Amino acid sequence: MGLRVYKSKRNFSETVEPAGWKQVGRGRRQPAFVVQKHAARRLHYDFRLEVDGVLKSWAVPKGIPTAQGDKRLAMQVEDHPLEYGGFEGVIPAGNYGAGSVILWDRGTYEPQDGRAATAIEGGKLSLVLHGKKLNGHWSLIRMRHSNDGKENAWLLIKTGETSPAITSRKDNTSVKSGRTLSQIGKSVKHFLRPRHV
Repeated sequence: MGLRVYKSKRNFSETVEPAGWKQVGRGRRQPAFVVQKHAARRLHYDFRLEVDGVLKSWAVPKGIPTAQGDKRLAMQVEDHPLEYGGFEGVIPAGNYGAGSVILWDRGTYEPQDGRAATAIEGGKLSLVLHGKKLNGHWSLIRMRHSNDGKENAWLLIKTGETSPAITSRKDNTSVKSGRTLSQIGKSVKHFLRPRHV
């Protein structure tokens, strides 16, 4: 997919999101994963996997499943630049995806089906996550082709053993800054508030 769609949806003179112009070096052998909690028009979690120099991305409206056998709808969205893996902040109103974003989890992953790109293309990827909140086995499975030809609906399934439940406090806290979505939003609003003379 590349970054063409990502760049076409954003005005980088207004948004603080990474433009994806610079190359990000890979000083590690295992590819990265990130989960960003995103209070856009609807609250959701963005599940992203480093694959072939980009972050393959899925929006997961109901959060990441942690109980064995639980399934969540995951809508594949445009690829994001690797730099996006460290993004946390506020996308301004009037821009695509406007709202607060926290870095909910990050770490590395191991694809269990050979090359991740080939597995995704085939519609099924099993992986082991090694994150600060998520550890263990999950699977991404593309749902059947719909009549309108869209292939972006997937299921994110908790395979392997049940993971420890995520507490409410942990669910609301960034692994990068320790702040909540609300705190991120307030800090930016305060910064942008007009000054009175």
